[in-house]
Amino acid sequence: MSKKLWGGRFTQPTDKFVEEFTASIGFEQRLYPYDIQGSKAHAQMLGRQGIITPAEAEQICTGLDQILADIEQGKIEFSVALEDIHMNIEARLIERIGSVGGKLHTGRSRNDQVAVDIRLYLRDELRAIIAYLEALKDSLLTQAEQNLDTIMPGYTHLQTAQPVLFAHHMLAYYEMFTRDVGRMRDCLQRMNVLPLGAGALAGTTFPIDREWVAQQLGFDGVTRNSLDSVSDRDFAIEFCAGAATIMMHLSRLSEELVLWSSADFNFIELSDSFCTGSSIMPQKKNPDVPELVRGKSGRVYGNLFSLLTLMKSLPLAYNKDMQEDKEPLFDSIDTVKGSLKIFAAMIAEMRVKTDNMRVAAARGFSTATDIADYCVRKGLPFRQAHEVVGKTVRYCIEQDKDIPELSLEEFRQFSALIDADIYDYVTLDASVNARTATGGTARCAVEREIALARQAQTKG
Repeated sequence: MSKKLWGGRFTQPTDKFVEEFTASIGFEQRLYPYDIQGSKAHAQMLGRQGIITPAEAEQICTGLDQILADIEQGKIEFSVALEDIHMNIEARLIERIGSVGGKLHTGRSRNDQVAVDIRLYLRDELRAIIAYLEALKDSLLTQAEQNLDTIMPGYTHLQTAQPVLFAHHMLAYYEMFTRDVGRMRDCLQRMNVLPLGAGALAGTTFPIDREWVAQQLGFDGVTRNSLDSVSDRDFAIEFCAGAATIMMHLSRLSEELVLWSSADFNFIELSDSFCTGSSIMPQKKNPDVPELVRGKSGRVYGNLFSLLTLMKSLPLAYNKDMQEDKEPLFDSIDTVKGSLKIFAAMIAEMRVKTDNMRVAAARGFSTATDIADYCVRKGLPFRQAHEVVGKTVRYCIEQDKDIPELSLEEFRQFSALIDADIYDYVTLDASVNARTATGGTARCAVEREIALARQAQTKG
């Protein structure tokens, strides 16, 4: 088991530390089902093409199935001396079925073998991540449906700007994660081509049928250039870029949850299941999950830069540097999946404090823009209307009054165009529901968007 399958050219054993330093089996063990899946399809193709006999192909596939079962039952301990997942499985296959196992590697290289393993693995993980994104979107959509009458302050520069529906705010994140689903699907579509058959870099002299293997493994086609096939990691970089964007969106939402759950805002309450306490201050309820997800965004950003830096100076074709692609890729997958899974459940259980949001929305002169719009409808140019409102707000500050508390006489000292109907425009509900255009925060507009979102879910 310790003999190198590539050792024919060498006269000295590999240095022990070099062996440990260069081995990848420690982190790529998770690829074992995909390595076996790809190897079985390759063996069957070799049998169909007459490169090996059908009986040999069947013997190889049976042996691989037995190894798969043994791995899943914990009966196999992977060896650092065998370097990687490919050599670990192949060595055990030869040990199990004899020299026939050595025929499996006909017409392929570890270079194209690892390329197909990663694509098979990432394809499954992308589908899982898309499912987690859809679950989070559903939680956001449910919160929107339950809070169609909840008004909150909308912010720019973290200053009170205009009142919006909390449902509208949730749908903003729904849009972000919908784009994330699109990015993941785009990545899935581009990566779903078969590199197996490229060999080490130049293809193979054996009459293989790459298209048949692609069909068996569920790929949409085959790669078109053998050099690019073994040296391409664009699909991993593209995924990590999409993963970084997902984490950026989660981090933005995390920041708002942290703020909203603080005593100063008091807009929401997160379930105890997603919070922790303080070891010294018994009154504390800390939003650890959103804080941790906010922090984890940095490691996913770092993984993207690791891959970009890894690939930026590599000549064609395969280089050992590319072994370093897996750990950042695996870490991004694990981090994104865990973050999405926990967020979907946390958002679903989040309690919204409707009254507190409304009180906050009434502060900060949030309906000031509605006075400007009112004056414009009366014929005043917007820039003049803007000045009227600025003076009105300054007066409110001096008099310690909110806009709806002003008398008509107080309003009219800033513009004679203002009449008694001004009060139909400066309440929170009027301000929100006046914005009926597509994408606006009016209840009717938000209801339309929710209906469209539910319809899209039904279509899948």
